[in-house]
Amino acid sequence: MGIDLGGEHHQVHIINPAGESLAERLVPHTGAGISEFLDWLAQLTGPDPASVAVAVENPRGAVIEALLERGYAVYSINPKQLDRFRDRFSVAGAKDDSRDGCVLAHSLRTDLPCFRRPRVEHAKILLLRELSRTHDQIVEDLRRAANQLNDSIRRYFPGLLALCPGTDEPWLWHLLQLAPLPAPAARLSKQRLATLLKQHRIRRFSSDDLCAVLQARALPMAPGSAEAIAEQVILLLPRLTQLHQQRGQLEQRIEKLLEELASDESYSGHRDVTILRSMPGVGRGFTAAVLSEAPTALADRDYRALRSLAGSAPVTKQSGKSRSVIMRHACNGRLRTALHHSTGVHIQQDARARQQYADLRQHGHSHGRAIRGVGDRMLARLIAMLKQHTPYDPARRQALCQDQ
Repeated sequence: MGIDLGGEHHQVHIINPAGESLAERLVPHTGAGISEFLDWLAQLTGPDPASVAVAVENPRGAVIEALLERGYAVYSINPKQLDRFRDRFSVAGAKDDSRDGCVLAHSLRTDLPCFRRPRVEHAKILLLRELSRTHDQIVEDLRRAANQLNDSIRRYFPGLLALCPGTDEPWLWHLLQLAPLPAPAARLSKQRLATLLKQHRIRRFSSDDLCAVLQARALPMAPGSAEAIAEQVILLLPRLTQLHQQRGQLEQRIEKLLEELASDESYSGHRDVTILRSMPGVGRGFTAAVLSEAPTALADRDYRALRSLAGSAPVTKQSGKSRSVIMRHACNGRLRTALHHSTGVHIQQDARARQQYADLRQHGHSHGRAIRGVGDRMLARLIAMLKQHTPYDPARRQALCQDQ
């Protein structure tokens, strides 16, 4: 059976083991529609749901969870692979929901090894995935809003960028709320500025430095231009403040959830959380990403699958005498980003990783290639630690080297 998932309706196409079409149905994306579909499917296929294989693209959603709960064998496939299978049925590139359901069903019958079997995940892992994805989206929204603020300030108050180039710090937003224009800002007392900096714990510059920036000559502008831009700035400030607060709240919630997972024995991988976080450089972001985005690879201790998902495994293209090794682009973007940032911190905190990075750079590799190489080795060590149920211990590696 193949299901082409949609926003309002799902197209279902059912075939028998010989490839003959048995039924086709349009399922509304409603509680009643999905319940009716499951009852109809049970009557059509018999009492053994495990004998019914279901092919989908996206392995998540209400329909998939309902099928898994009832015991159906659900398989998922990468949309790019499905696009290649679609060429079997139409070389002209025709595409519609009914055809996609048919393609999914026949591809599962003939090419089962190309599909992967999703598993029913722990409730807290599902929550962790949603929270971490929401956190990433809020960080992106905050960066976008900060860039808009940066562009506005550069147009009429560029001196502030010398003290806060990213315009992403709450003290600057507070200052702009007090005085959004250069003239009022120049009249702020030194004591008021010192209080503001102390409130936000800013020590990298003094109130005298801030006062000198604010009292510098303003840009010569047409009458009303600065006021118009300042209106845009004032509108941005509440959004920035709210996004900053939401980011902090989500980070605390994710941290608490990771602690709960580490102590929840109903979660089979509760010991994995402590082992993962013992690696230098592996913090909240990477732990949440790998637990929620690669739970199957982590549970299977599958290093090859994990490095492919994280984008650290290169892609080799060879034809005749031509051979090239390029960066992998088909991967999980969130996991790739988390691995990249964690590897940078890992290099700073671990001498062995720092030496590996230096060796790769000396051999002429770019910074990105060296980061991927160190990250790949970090993943290999993480899998080895999980297999041995042992947290990271740098002294153990030194002892092994001395014994050799």
